[in-house]
Amino acid sequence: MLAKVLRLRLSAVTRLLPAALLLCLPFVPAKAQTSVPPNQVSHFRDTSMLVPPPGAKVAIIEWEDLECPACAHAFPFVHMAIDHYHIPLVRYDFLIPGHMWSREAAIYARYLQDKVSPELATQYRREVFASQFKIASKDDLNRFTQEFFTKNGKQMPFVIDPSGELARQVNADVALGNKLGLTETPTIVVVTPKGWIQVKDVSDLYQAIDQAEAMMANTPATPAAHHAAAKK
Repeated sequence: MLAKVLRLRLSAVTRLLPAALLLCLPFVPAKAQTSVPPNQVSHFRDTSMLVPPPGAKVAIIEWEDLECPACAHAFPFVHMAIDHYHIPLVRYDFLIPGHMWSREAAIYARYLQDKVSPELATQYRREVFASQFKIASKDDLNRFTQEFFTKNGKQMPFVIDPSGELARQVNADVALGNKLGLTETPTIVVVTPKGWIQVKDVSDLYQAIDQAEAMMANTPATPAAHHAAAKK
């Protein structure tokens, strides 16, 4: 009889133990996930990378393809926003299947980023986007890039990536985008430590940053005059 009572008590303790352990765990609130315009969040898989760089409260994360017309349209909006708000941009390359020269363009941009200067790399991306209409092949891209180097007083190497390191960096960006579950470029996300906002319409980027800053300040977002400028 005593053994039966002990078995019943042990069974009850075993059932209660998982609940007790859950009560002991620290509460971790779920991160806010939204979009502008509302209710258009993509079905991302792994969002662990959607956080700002260390020390930043708000940042923009963007995946782009240098052969993508929509990315060309988004480029000035994104760069006006980071200049206006003084927030970092974390940029990744994501190559669209079927694009003939975007991989080579990304490698050229990486060379400029790593070997020359980040500012010149950004200028190269800006000019590639603006010149998409006249770049129809890898040969066109190579001529365009040689002209860009010459115009900026730089010598373009005969072999731009002899070790393959720059290509590996581009591949790592693509792998990260696949991990997230990207299906389009540009993919633009405004991130904070508390949550993130996907920007489906780049003309709403300023609104998303205002919402992110309000999220960090725990105050409601208020319309700002510069929203109108972003939509022009």
